[in-house]
Formats: sequence, C-alpha cells, structure tokens
Amino acid sequence: MGIKGLQGFVARVCPDACRMVDLREMAEKHHIDHPDFPPVIVVDAMSCVRYWYTPDSWVCGGQWREYLAILEDFIKAFMAAGIKLVFYFDGVVEKKKRDEWVKRRLQNNKEIARIFQFIKTHRKQPGREMFTVPSALPTFTRFALKSLGQKTVCTLQEADFEVAAYGLQHNCIGILGQDSDYLIYNTCPYFSIEKLRLDRLVTVMYSREDLCRALGLSLTHLPLFACLLGNDIVPESLLEGFWHKCLVNSPHKNNSYNRRTNIFLAVADYISQVPCSYSSLKHLEEVLPLGSDKTILYRGVESYLLPGQQSPWIPPNVTSCQTFSLQQQTALCEDKEIFQLAKEQHIQSENYTIFNILSNGEIECSNSLEDECDTEIPGQALIYRPARQHIYSVLLESGKGGAYPLVKEWFVYFGNPLQQPELIQPVQPSIPGGTPNLKTLWFAKGPDVEKQRYSTFLACFHLQDRMEDLQALEAPVAAFCCLLTYLMMQVSSLSLEDLNAFVALILCLKGKSAARLAGLQLAQVDSRGVHLGAVFVRGLTTLLMANSACGFPFRMDDLMPWEVFDGKLFQEKYQQSHRGCSLEELLEGNESLYTPFQNLKSFICKVCMAKKRTIQSRPRGNGFITGTQQREFNPRFQQTHRSSFVPPYDHQMRGFLWRNLQPQGKK
Repeated sequence: MGIKGLQGFVARVCPDACRMVDLREMAEKHHIDHPDFPPVIVVDAMSCVRYWYTPDSWVCGGQWREYLAILEDFIKAFMAAGIKLVFYFDGVVEKKKRDEWVKRRLQNNKEIARIFQFIKTHRKQPGREMFTVPSALPTFTRFALKSLGQKTVCTLQEADFEVAAYGLQHNCIGILGQDSDYLIYNTCPYFSIEKLRLDRLVTVMYSREDLCRALGLSLTHLPLFACLLGNDIVPESLLEGFWHKCLVNSPHKNNSYNRRTNIFLAVADYISQVPCSYSSLKHLEEVLPLGSDKTILYRGVESYLLPGQQSPWIPPNVTSCQTFSLQQQTALCEDKEIFQLAKEQHIQSENYTIFNILSNGEIECSNSLEDECDTEIPGQALIYRPARQHIYSVLLESGKGGAYPLVKEWFVYFGNPLQQPELIQPVQPSIPGGTPNLKTLWFAKGPDVEKQRYSTFLACFHLQDRMEDLQALEAPVAAFCCLLTYLMMQVSSLSLEDLNAFVALILCLKGKSAARLAGLQLAQVDSRGVHLGAVFVRGLTTLLMANSACGFPFRMDDLMPWEVFDGKLFQEKYQQSHRGCSLEELLEGNESLYTPFQNLKSFICKVCMAKKRTIQSRPRGNGFITGTQQREFNPRFQQTHRSSFVPPYDHQMRGFLWRNLQPQGKK
C-alpha cells in the first residue's frame, strides 16, 4: 500500500528521479546483454486493475467482454516488443495489514453511498472522478489473464514483497505497478502503470538512486526512511512527535512546500546523520513512543529485505528469510495431499479462496456496488452465506475432533462494522448418502465421480434434484441458471420483471461482440438495476468457490462474467422489463428466442414453486411509464408478464430449450 505522498514528493522535489523510458529500447538492450533470456516485466496486477478498466460504463456491473478485449490488447502490445509479462495478485490479507484493509473498506462504503445518491438524483453514471472498480474485478482479472495464456501468480503473502523478490531473482527489466513501496525495495527498476502510454510503450521509471542523491541518502537508508514516514507496519500516529522534532531541527525547511514535503526532507536529513547500525535502530526504538511493541521498527526495516539481502540496521548474522509463515501442522486441513494441491492451485491461480479456508479458515470479500438504502435486497455477503456454509462443509468435512471448525469471514456489507471477523458455522448440504469426501472429489476418476462432483456443486445451491435438467444445458447457461434460481429463492423481493430481465440477458448476450456491446447506449441508469448487477456478479465468485471445492465439475472459464453477463445489456433489459415492454422488444425481435425464454423462465419458476416460493409481478416503471399503463395496451406483455407465473411445462422443455439455448461458436 506504500508510503503516503512519496510518489507525489518524488515528482515535485526530485524530478530527476522520474525518467520517461522506452520499454522497447530497454527490451532490445536486454536482448543484447542477455541473448538467452527474454526480457520480463513483473506486473503488480492489483495496482493496475483500475488503470486497465477503461470501458465507459462501470456502475452497471461491468463491461466484461470489452474488458477482456482491453487486456488482450495490453498483452499484445508487450508481446510485439518481445516482452514477457508475469502477473502477481494478492492472495492473502496479512494480519499486520488487516486494520488498514478495514479502514479502506469502510471509506469505500461512504464513496459507494455517494455514487448511489448521484445515480438516484441524476439517473446516470457519475463522472470518472467518482470511479470505483466493478465488483470482483481483481478476481476475474486473474482468471482473464490466465485464460489469455499469461503466467498468473496468486501470492501466499503480500504481493509487493513477492513482486519485488521475483523481479530481483529473475533479472526482470522492471516492475510495472503503482505502489511507492517499489521505490524502497532494492530490486529491479520500477515503472508506472499510471503514466504508461501503451501505443508507444513509454512510461515513467522511478529511480531509487536519483531519489537517494536528492535526499543525501544511500539505498540502505531507504527502508528506515519508509518506516519513519509511516507505512503498513509503522503507523503514522506514532511518528507525529518525531516529525515535529525533525522539522524544528531541519536546515531544509521550505515555506513554499506543504508540511508533508517538509517532513520527507526533515526525516531524510535526520537519517543521514545517524550511523548505519543496529545500535542506532535500537536507540530510535527507545526514543520513539512505540508503546509495548518496541520491535516495530526492526520488523518494518526487515519487511523490505528481499531473500538473501542484508541490512546494516539489522544484526549482521540475519538475512531475509521471509517465507509464508503458515505451516501444514497449524492448518485446518490435516491431509497433506489435499493441502499441497490446494496450495499449488492457489499459487497458479487455478482455484478461488480454497487455500485460504483450508490453511487458516479465514476469507474476506471487499466492497460491492450495493445500495445501503435498499432494504429489500440483503447484502450479497448475506445472500450467498448459506451457499458458502455448504462449501465450507464440503472443504472441512468433519474437521478436528468430529466437529466443524468455524470459518472467519471478513465480508463487507451494510451494518457490518468489521471490528472482528464473523464466525460462520459450516452446514452440510443435503446429498443422499452424505457429502463425498474431499479425496474422492479431488483425486478420484470416472463417470460416477464426475456425477458426484456435479451433484455436490448443485447441492451447495439447493439444486441437487435438478441435475439432469441442468446437465443437458451448455455449461455457462447451466451455471447462469443455477445462480439465478438460487438468487430468486434467497431474495423474496425479486420479481417476475427481474427474472425476465436476467433471462433476456443470457439469451440476447449470445453472439454479441465486445464492440457491439460497447456501442450500446443507455438513456438513463436505474440504481436498483445497478445493485442487482453487482449482486449477480458476486454470485459468480460464489460459483467459482463451489467449483473449486467440488473438484471442478465445470471449467472455470465457463463461470466467467464475459460468458453470461454484461452490465449495460442487463441495465437495458431491466428497464425494459420493468416498464412493461413487449416480449418482442425484450428479445430484440428475435422470434427464435421466444420459446427458450418461456422454457428457461418456466424451469426457474418451477424450482422456486417446489420450494414454496412464488415469484410475483412487481413492475417498478421508470418514472415516465408505469408497468400498469404499458400492460393495458400490450397483449403480448399481458401474456408473459402476469402477476405470478405458473410454469406451463414440465419435461417438455428438455427438448426445445435445451437444444436451442446453446450459444454458437463456443468450445
């Protein structure tokens, strides 16, 4: 997360440390110097996603096909220059960073509330100055890059350390990201994603050496410099008194600079006069008001030491040996084979959250674009909790001593202060004969096991008795059906109009290119449609978790949002449905979709009715035409949008719908 204000300070006060560089030229030089090793840039993907997401629409749930095309173009630009990319994603939130994580999530809640207030007032998306990434963007970016053939790593500790270590150990030409900690690590050069011009492959390189020259420091001073300015380990609140003393004694105080800039210069001046030794660090720890934790500076400096590196601030017999601290014997999972496979799949970005659960029984979920004022729709964290409880049961089996261990959840939703994790009890899904053990689901082979994987997956969403119907569908459509049916069962306020919008979305999305979806224009944006889009996309991550736990009955690629969702298209279908448009308009005049529409809708309503859930019509209009007004003069609408929907079909749908719902040109 870096040092607050450092990059701005470098740009203002040390302009020589910000050089525009041509990445093609650097790659060519690397080829000459190292002909047997291709030039590699290691990418801190988590700090890049907000710069990669450039589609105009961001509030409606994500323009996923557009985004996939953007990532593809990004990769191609580097490939054309002969540069290989390696992408790193945060795989954990370390305990020492949890307080900062919570603080940011609570701040994001306020920003999201402002976004919804804007949408309700103006019925349109806010400007880019209020931009927040679509829900689950980092998660799906990881799988997108993997599907595009890229090396994608999910970390076992904070990503910045692993990125810096990889860059150093593999002689990379640089790190691409936006995190000032890369100015502190003694590793390969640091390139800015914010300043990158993809068409010319030029960007700003931040030079540690030039920063040191400007400050009168050496590279070995930088870790202590970072700690005394406040970072993820040393909180700024402990340093105010120290800063005041430095400012009083600094010869470099400049009234034209702001206070933070003068603090940077004063702290650098102080450090330059301190002998580089462990005893100096110990003295500092005595002087600073560090409370009971007197080792905080030591730990802060050590956190910047990459494998094999030493520091004069640390005793000479200590070299960095930072490794993933969790050992097998402390994990919730006692089976070494399962633990090892989960770990490998985690690192290779092949599963989702499974290793976090099996290792320390703790997972988190960041903010979603949810309207805290809409009391009819529970937080997505609560909607999908029953499914997660079944997934935890599949993963943890009987646990230690015959009882399930509780899972710690840090999930953001309105009303959760995030002061401590919620302790969630695993709940066994309803499967005849009981839940298969993890060894069977993950390692066994054969058609019977494939059936068990699929039925266990469905049981997590209370659909185990619908396996035959769903297996007859193409995989992405089956996954969509599974999620939508679960949503309709869990959220009683969802209406026939909402169901119609989702079903029209999956049918009309088929065959639409990224360019065509980009060209779709919305006259206005509905805040409830925005909320539902975010809830649905978060549901897709729950499918990923269940799929990973059950031994992959689906290909992960079949569960991706670009297969089944588009934010603007959903928003259009949502508004059309709620203002009472005809089926013809809803399905874009494509008569071949009428019967699949009715059959798919019939299937979902039938499952809900079997669970005593009747889906009612609740048209919300659009502020201009109400659903009732429209229904009076639209006989086709009268037929398909009744006050409650009684499924006219039983197994008749197994023919026409299941054969005619297959998107063309798919693998």
